[in-house]
Amino acid sequence: MRFSTLLSLVAVAASASAQTISGQFDCEPAGAYTLCQNLWGKNSGVGSQTSTLLSASGNNVSWRTVWNWQNAPNNVKSYANVLHNSAKGVQLSNLKSAPTSWQWTYESVSNPVRADVSYDIWTGTTPSGQPASQASSFEIMIWLSGRGGIQPVGSQVQSGINLAGHNWTLWKGPNANWEVLSFVSQDGDITNFSGDLKEFFDFIVKNYNVSPSQFVQAIQTGTEPFTGSASLLTNNFSVELNQ
Repeated sequence: MRFSTLLSLVAVAASASAQTISGQFDCEPAGAYTLCQNLWGKNSGVGSQTSTLLSASGNNVSWRTVWNWQNAPNNVKSYANVLHNSAKGVQLSNLKSAPTSWQWTYESVSNPVRADVSYDIWTGTTPSGQPASQASSFEIMIWLSGRGGIQPVGSQVQSGINLAGHNWTLWKGPNANWEVLSFVSQDGDITNFSGDLKEFFDFIVKNYNVSPSQFVQAIQTGTEPFTGSASLLTNNFSVELNQ
């Protein structure tokens, strides 16, 4: 009986990994996360994208997204991402730490390519709220990679910012009903990132009029392709909010 139970558990674990989604807004459970395609800008170009959950255990997740997009080189085609299901609802003033780690690599990538690899963090005045919604006050992006001369929303307002052991430029500008603050790596591709997101929150609270009463509503990580093709592998990602 124990042997058969073990086999059942192995079968369940196997069925929870290596699952591929291909629809425009397909999502699937990924342990502590949700994996989503989010091909929100696909109609501006021509191409396709699939995303595959490789493994999920505890607070860790591994996944891959493969894409090929052409036309409209200044338009984002998608933001395939994982979203943490419970790392949210914490007020910035109550946050003690937000440790995160992300190891990723381009298994293949075209030359040229226009794409970023980024955190997308949403805050608002209430504990809950969907990303990019009426509940959003700030969108805080952290670009670990930006290739092909692409730029974030708004304009550059500061450079030489040292946070989490790396140097960043900061871009700022409005988008719909929220403000976008984007930290862009000055150190090239950061394929092995480990740090505390609280450093970024503290910086914008101190310097850019973000209220400490804001709540973290969502933490996503993924990629925004504009044009080109790539296979992007996240070997491991984790994040948590401690208060």
